[in-house]
Order: sequence, then C-alpha cells, then structure tokens
Amino acid sequence: MAKQILFSEEARRALERGVNKLADTVKITLGPKGRNVVLDKKFGSPLITNDGVTIAKEIELEDPFENMGAQLVKEVATKTNDVAGDGTTTATLLAQAIIREGLK
Repeated sequence: MAKQILFSEEARRALERGVNKLADTVKITLGPKGRNVVLDKKFGSPLITNDGVTIAKEIELEDPFENMGAQLVKEVATKTNDVAGDGTTTATLLAQAIIREGLK
C-alpha cells in the first residue's frame, strides 16, 4: 500500500483533531467528580475505569493522521504513568493545551 503524504495546515489540523479526540475522552475523568468510562473489550466483559492512561491505551482512530496525534498524547500518558504512577489525565490535558497553543 502506498504511503499517504499530508503536510502544511491540513496535516497540523488532522494531528490536532486526533489529540483533541483522545484528550477530550480522558478529560471527563479528571478530579473528584470525574466520571467513569466504559471500554469495550474484544473478549470478556466491558471495563469500567477512570484511569487516564488505561483509556488512552484503548483508543485507536481510523484516520491515520488523527491516530498519529492521538499516539502523541498516548505517549505522554504512558510516560507519566511510568515515571510518576499517577497524574496521567492532567498530563494529557497539559499536552493538549501545549499542542493547541503551539498550533496558533
């Protein structure tokens, strides 16, 4: 299969859409009034969680460029979990804000 090439504003917006889709999904779990998310598993019963990194790891987007944006933020959540063990939702939201400001 041939590689798809995207550049300029169109590429940046596709990456930003992917970042926003993942971060907005994780965002609802933030804080003491954060909500739970139900994740569909291929085998077994659904998983109910409010852990940002668990949610991020389960997200895969169909559009390859949006998926690259989601993978960037997923890496932030994973590294935060490895180093600190907590704060993955906050790190995800900070990454979203940094990316948004960088694209202005």
